[in-house]
Amino acid sequence: MLRTILLLLFSNVFMTIAWYGHLRHQNVALWKVVLISWLIALFEYCLMVPANRLGYQSGLNAFHLKMIQEVITLVVFGVFAVAYLREPFHWKYIVSFVFLLGAVYFMFKK
Repeated sequence: MLRTILLLLFSNVFMTIAWYGHLRHQNVALWKVVLISWLIALFEYCLMVPANRLGYQSGLNAFHLKMIQEVITLVVFGVFAVAYLREPFHWKYIVSFVFLLGAVYFMFKK
């Protein structure tokens, strides 16, 4: 399961860069941004697909995989938005994240 989580983590780093990295470069033509983002997203695919396959083979179901991926996405995005995009971080984001962690808890509760 650790390999699955690591692959999901790295895939989300690539995807966050592909989807949001261009926001600091508004002067670049949209067609170039789309092309560059698509090329970056290719690396995301090369990590996400094996992550899901490995996780599924190790006993996680699709719901587990999706929930893990969403939590990782929010953590990666939060760091990216604050560190790279210089977005302000509000307390309500932490509260929202705690609720999502509650969802993860109930997802895995036996």
